[in-house]
Amino acid sequence: MPIRIPSLALTLFVICLARCPKAAAQFIKPESRPWTAQWISLPGLSARAPAVVHFRKLLDLPAKPDHFVVYVSADNAFLLHVNRQRVGEGPSRGDLLHWRYERYDLAPFLQPGPNVIAATVWNFGENAEVAQISDRLGFVLQSASPTETKIDTNETWDVEREDGLAALPTPWNFLPNSYYAAEPIERLDASLFDSSWDAETLGPRSHWMKARSEGTATLRGSELIRNNWQLIADPLPPMERRELPPGRIVRNSGVAGADAFPQRPLVVAPHSHATLLFDNAELTTAYPELSISGGKDALVRVTYAEALKNSKGEKGNRNEIHGKEISGVYDDFLPDGSAATAFSPLVWRTWRYLQLDVTTQDAPLEITRFRSWFTAYPFEERAKFAADDPELSALWSIGWRTARLDAHDTYMDTPYWERLQYIGDTRIQALISYSVAGDDRLARQAINAFDESRIPDGITLSRYPTALFQAIPTFSLLWVGMLKDFALYHDDPEFVRRHLPGMRATLDWFVARQNSNGLMGKLSWWAFVDWTDDFPFGVPPQTETGDSAPITLQFVAALLDGSQLEAAYGDATRAALYKETALRASDALRKLCWNEHLGLLADTPEHKHYSQQANILAVWLDVIPHDQQQAVLNKLLAASDSAFQTDSPAPPMSRASYYFRFYLARALDHAGLADRYLDTLQPWRGMVALGLTTWAEVPEPTRSDSHAWSAHPNYDLLTLVAGIRPSAFGFKSVTIEPHLGLLHHVSAVFPHPLGTIEAAYITNGTNVDANIVLPSGLAGKLIWKGRDYPLREGTQHLNLIP
Repeated sequence: MPIRIPSLALTLFVICLARCPKAAAQFIKPESRPWTAQWISLPGLSARAPAVVHFRKLLDLPAKPDHFVVYVSADNAFLLHVNRQRVGEGPSRGDLLHWRYERYDLAPFLQPGPNVIAATVWNFGENAEVAQISDRLGFVLQSASPTETKIDTNETWDVEREDGLAALPTPWNFLPNSYYAAEPIERLDASLFDSSWDAETLGPRSHWMKARSEGTATLRGSELIRNNWQLIADPLPPMERRELPPGRIVRNSGVAGADAFPQRPLVVAPHSHATLLFDNAELTTAYPELSISGGKDALVRVTYAEALKNSKGEKGNRNEIHGKEISGVYDDFLPDGSAATAFSPLVWRTWRYLQLDVTTQDAPLEITRFRSWFTAYPFEERAKFAADDPELSALWSIGWRTARLDAHDTYMDTPYWERLQYIGDTRIQALISYSVAGDDRLARQAINAFDESRIPDGITLSRYPTALFQAIPTFSLLWVGMLKDFALYHDDPEFVRRHLPGMRATLDWFVARQNSNGLMGKLSWWAFVDWTDDFPFGVPPQTETGDSAPITLQFVAALLDGSQLEAAYGDATRAALYKETALRASDALRKLCWNEHLGLLADTPEHKHYSQQANILAVWLDVIPHDQQQAVLNKLLAASDSAFQTDSPAPPMSRASYYFRFYLARALDHAGLADRYLDTLQPWRGMVALGLTTWAEVPEPTRSDSHAWSAHPNYDLLTLVAGIRPSAFGFKSVTIEPHLGLLHHVSAVFPHPLGTIEAAYITNGTNVDANIVLPSGLAGKLIWKGRDYPLREGTQHLNLIP
C-alpha cells in the first residue's frame, strides 16, 4: 500500500503494498466502565503550539484475534495505522464538552507476533480552520476489553515530532475581499520526514521518546475530570472513501508526452519549470495523491480551485480555460530524490481544477501517477426524480452533488471557503437529507450541536462547532424550524422533547425583546436575514428601536413552529402562549407595515423600503390575508431588476437570493401558486449554462461555486412538483399534491421510514393519470385541483380530473 505520511503540509507515501480495506463496520458497544487510557502528547510541547507528531506501540500477540476493538480520539485529529495499513481517521468535530471518539476493530489488521500500532496526530494551532475547537495536541486509544488494556495509551507509548511537516498561514493575495476559514496550506520536506514512523524497523530519521501523559481519559459526565476533553461516542458512520481518476490534462508546458499520461509517466527535465492543469470535469472533495520518483531538491506545488479566472478576476463559463489562470489554496512538496514515493495532503481538498507546478534543480523528476480519494458523508441517493424536461435532470444531479460535497462529519456551507456548519444552510441541507437520502444521522448531529452551542443569554450560535464566536439571533429562530422539520420526517418524540428546553430558551429570549407595538426590537450581534444588494451586510432595514418586518416575520415563524411542537410533545400552555404571541406580532405587522396603496408589506413602519423577503414570509405565514396573497406573489414574480411592476411607482425593493428562494417556494405553495414553481428555476438554469457543476453562493460574481443553501430545488422537485410530503408528525401519514406546471411526464421515488413512496404522472389532455405506491402501513391522500383522493398502502391508479 502507499504508506501515508500525514503532515501539516503534505502527506508522503512509500509505495509498497495494496491499499488496505476499510475497518470492520461492526463494533462492540462501549462499556460504561471508567477508561484506563491516558491522553498522551509530546514532552516539552506547549499547549497551543502547532505540531504534527507520530505515536507508536508494539503489541505482541500469540495468535490473530477474532476481535480487537479500540476507541480512538485526538486533538485536532489522527490517522491510525496498524502494520502499515490505514485503519481510519478522525475524530468527527465537536466541542470540548462533547469530544468524539471513533471505534475500530483492529482484528483484520493484526497478525501473530509483533504488531505496530501507530498514529499520526496533528494540531494546526493558530492556523487551524475556524471550525476546529481545540485544547492542545493529544491522542488517546482505549481498549474495549478490560483484558486488552496493554494497548491503552500511556507513558509506555513512544512519540516523535515530525520536523518534515508544517502548516502555513493561508496567503491573502488570492483572496481579496473574501472570507477564507478552511484548512491551511500544508508543506512537506521529504528530506526531513521520518518515513518509517509506522514500520517495525525504524529508519535513520527517527527520534523517538516516551510520551507525556495529559491525564486519564474520561467520558462525558464522569465524576473526576483530569483534562478538558469530555468524550462521547461518534454516532456517525465512517466517511465515504473511494478512488477517482485523475481528470483530464487541459493545459501543459515544460512536459513532453502529456497526452500519454497516466499510461506513461511524465518527466520534468533538470533546471526547468513545468505546469500541468487538470480538469476534473466537476467539483469534488477528495485527497489528491501524487506519485513521484527522483526530483531531489525540486518544488512541487499543487494548487486547487473551484474555477479559473481571467485577468479581471472573473470566472465566466467554468468550462472555458482560454485566457484564464488558476489561483487558490495550495500545498507544497519537496522531494528527497527517492524512487516510488507519493504524497497527499493530510486534509481533503476541494477543486474542479488542479494545477501542478514543478520546478526542478539538478535532478529530473518523474510523475508516475496522479489519482484522488473522494470523501464525504456516505449519503445514499434513495430518491429519484424524472420529467420530460431534460434540464431538470441536470438540476437534480448538480443539486445532489452540491448537497454531498457540503456534508462531511458536519454539514458545511462551502467545502472550499469555510467548512462551517451554519443553521441557515443546515436547515435546507437536513431537508434534502431526509427527502433524498432518508438519512437523519447528520441532521441529528447538527441539531444537537446547535443546542450545545447555546450561550447563557439563551440563543444558539449561528454556526457550530467553531472556535470563533458568531451569533446571528435570527438563525437561532431557524433552529426552531429545523427541530420542527425533524419532527415531521422522523418519529422520535424523545429526541424532540430533549430539545424543547433549548427551544424555549430561544423563544423566551426573543419574547423578552418584543417591542410594545408588537414588532421585534433591536437585536444584539448580527441580525442577518439574506444576502441582497440593499441589505447592508445581510441586515434588513430597521428603525432605531428595531421594528423590522423581515426579522419580526422570522420570529412569527419560530413561534408557530414552537407552538406546534409544544402542542404535540410538550406544554399545552406554552403552545397557546406562543400562538398568541405570534398573532400579536402578525397583527402589528398588518397594522404598521402593510401598504394598501402598493399592496405590499413594507420593511419597517416608516414605509421607506420594501423587500421580497418580507412579502414572501408574510404570505407564507398568513400575515397578508389569503385573498391578497396571490396578487402579492405575482408582483414579486413579475419583478424586473430595478423595480416591481405595480399600478403605482414602486419603491426600492430587495430581491431574494438563491438562499431565500427556498422560502419563496414555501410561499408559492401556501398561496396556491406552486404550479409556477418551475418558472422560478431560471437562475439555476443560468448556472448550468455557465458550466457550474455545483450551485453557487450568489449570482455572479460569486465567491463560492458550491454553497449548500442553493441546493433546495432537489427538495422542491420532490415535495412541490411531485408533491410528496408528510402530513403529520413522525411522517405517520402522507399528502401528495403534485404541481406539474407545463410538464407532461413526472415520476418520483421518495424514501420513507416504512419503505419508499412512488408517484408517476402522465398528462392526458386535461386529465392526469397518476400511479401511486405507498409502503405497507402508510396511508394518506392525494390532492388535485382542490379535490381529495384517499390513498392506502400498496399500488393504486388514479385518474385526476380538473
